[in-house]
Amino acid sequence: MARSMEPLVVGKVVGDVLDMFVPATEFTVHYGSKQVANGCDIKPSAATGKPRVQLLGGRSSTSNNLYTLVMVDPDAPSPSEPSLREWLHWIVVDIPEGMDATKGKEVVPYMGPQPPTGIHRYVFALFKQEEGSSMVGRMAEMDARCHFSTRHFAAHYGLGLPVAAVYYNSQKEPAARKR
Repeated sequence: MARSMEPLVVGKVVGDVLDMFVPATEFTVHYGSKQVANGCDIKPSAATGKPRVQLLGGRSSTSNNLYTLVMVDPDAPSPSEPSLREWLHWIVVDIPEGMDATKGKEVVPYMGPQPPTGIHRYVFALFKQEEGSSMVGRMAEMDARCHFSTRHFAAHYGLGLPVAAVYYNSQKEPAARKR
């Protein structure tokens, strides 16, 4: 599993967004039929709707494991505080192990990629919640999507290091030419 960390390090997701972690869970992210793989390109027009996020592994009746999913763009224009420069795109909490994100509680509605210029990375980070601990009711209302930090969010809510992550690249699509 350590090998799967390499694209996250090379793509500077580890460093810019996340600290080094040991992958402990697997999950998939799909926009339509396209699966997100580290560093792949996805056009903003192909990602306007929520992706299908599936946590792999069986759901046993004895498992109380719940997960939090965070999606950010770390390449948003940098505000004055560099550690709070991510743009928040989505948060889903209380996703049961072995299920998809629709079984969790969406606390920040999905917003598709809108890169203004250049190539932007869109990072999905998955965190395991404390055993049997629901995040619903514990989370404060998110009043802004800018000036977000995945690290600060995880520390504030006691989530620790992520258990999985994946990212894709996207850039502004050219406008249709007028005739």
